[in-house]
Amino acid sequence: MGELIIESYGKINLTLDILHKRKDGYHEINSVMQRIDLKDTLAFKEIDKGIIIESNNPQVPKDSTNLVYKAWEKLKQISGIDRGIHVKIDKRIPVAAGLAGGSSNGAATLQAINQLWNLKLSDIELMKIGKDLGADIPFCIMGGTALAQGIGEKLIKLKPFTGKHILLCNPGIEISTAYAYSKVQLGEERLDVDKLISCIEREDLHCVAENLGNKMETPIIQEYPIIDKIKSTMIESGALGALMSGSGPTVFGIYDDEEKLLFTKDKLKDISKIIIPCKTI
Repeated sequence: MGELIIESYGKINLTLDILHKRKDGYHEINSVMQRIDLKDTLAFKEIDKGIIIESNNPQVPKDSTNLVYKAWEKLKQISGIDRGIHVKIDKRIPVAAGLAGGSSNGAATLQAINQLWNLKLSDIELMKIGKDLGADIPFCIMGGTALAQGIGEKLIKLKPFTGKHILLCNPGIEISTAYAYSKVQLGEERLDVDKLISCIEREDLHCVAENLGNKMETPIIQEYPIIDKIKSTMIESGALGALMSGSGPTVFGIYDDEEKLLFTKDKLKDISKIIIPCKTI
């Protein structure tokens, strides 16, 4: 059989409220997640035994810490099928950047193996399997615009927020999700997630931009002030709003005009080398 190609899309958090830490170590969240058109491309090919992971990005782990590996291992265990897989990852989503690149690759692997092994699992079943591997995997399977609750596995589809101009800027720092969560001060005032959802339903881009929020942002900015510099540069250069996505350090700006986005991109060149225009899908 030839290669199976799966596109693996990134996400941003338009809002991320962290409610409390559970006994199992996970955190309960209330978040609006949005798929973006920045993507990795994964090529899957069956082999006799084991797993081989290759990537154009040396930062991508090739061992059992990679969610691609964990997804293959999990489906082997569930199905009783012991076949090997060769995965080539053309990586465009920055690593450890708060854009769910690793989770998205894990989700793509579940979908690919489901096809290759003819497991006939539904997306709902894949999402249930995925949540045990990584909290963002269920959303990466579903995509679109969604309210994520629980640890991120309880998803409610929202009105699509598609075609919006987004500029991503990553300062080149890697921040692990676990580290970012450890810095959050719990028990603070709640973010108004319902208000942001109302803005989306009304298709009010200015309202969405004014109601962005991320509980991880303030403690991470205290350690990495460059994130605040990126945010302020975006706002000063025409963004309607800017926010650190997820566990960071990537910052995204929302624009009502592509010209302003390109103007900002030029302004950010002295701050970071990783500046990516994209759109919501």
